[in-house]
Amino acid sequence: MKREVNFGDLPQKYCAYDKAKIVILPAPFDATSTWIKGADKGPAAILQASANMETYDIETDSEVYKQGIFTDKPTKEKKSPEKMVVELRTRVLKHIKNKKYVVTLGGEHSISAATIQAHVESFNNVSVLQLDAHADLREEYHGTKFNHACVMARAREIAPIVQVGIRSADITERDSIQRAGNVFLAQDIYNNNNWFGKCLRKLTKNVYLTIDLDVFDPAILPSTGTPEPGGLDWYQVLDFLRLLMKKKNVIGFDIVELCPNPANKASDFLAAKLVYKLLSYRFCLK
Repeated sequence: MKREVNFGDLPQKYCAYDKAKIVILPAPFDATSTWIKGADKGPAAILQASANMETYDIETDSEVYKQGIFTDKPTKEKKSPEKMVVELRTRVLKHIKNKKYVVTLGGEHSISAATIQAHVESFNNVSVLQLDAHADLREEYHGTKFNHACVMARAREIAPIVQVGIRSADITERDSIQRAGNVFLAQDIYNNNNWFGKCLRKLTKNVYLTIDLDVFDPAILPSTGTPEPGGLDWYQVLDFLRLLMKKKNVIGFDIVELCPNPANKASDFLAAKLVYKLLSYRFCLK
């Protein structure tokens, strides 16, 4: 049996709640996914992989863990997406009230409905930035409005949304995508950075960031529930996220849809490294 670890396997003085600026909140929920199951194992896999990271970030010349990173207990609801949203929203709101910067680890993408609600309630002038292969704009799917395929439909009910990396959608989502004008399709952006400025101009001052790991090409991140060819590259995504953190106030973020493969730990490590990179950008960019 694997030993439970906090994010980064940090010494106690850097992961005590009262002194930590950052909270890692695992949300191991995978009740509505429709192909490859296993996203509920994602948070634990990210935590295990994070224990093997170097905690010095070369790019920012920093050690962001010294800001304090507390790893919370996982959420409990496993079956009902509606109940999960209530539980997770409550947990996130509590941490925000305590002045913590909240990072949520999914789990399937439905968990983001809760985290987006909590941040929109807690901050003014919030827009939601989604990095994802899929539009996730269905109004309802498989009998619930809180299916993983509906998460951005729920988000746009309460905040403006911008979507990056999209390359898969249902015919029922087509009109929403074309009408919005805030969608950056993978086919148009995968080989250039010309879209960075335009994308940032569509966002408000405060931004909540949700990253479905299938935004990356499956050649570099195969372990996800619905891998789609034609995804984005590691360095392109980092270049964009670094600029985002410089230009906007990213008030919180989530990383979702890792489906760990015991035979290939590279995807787990990429997800853990992405969390740490984002925190390094958020707290340590000069």
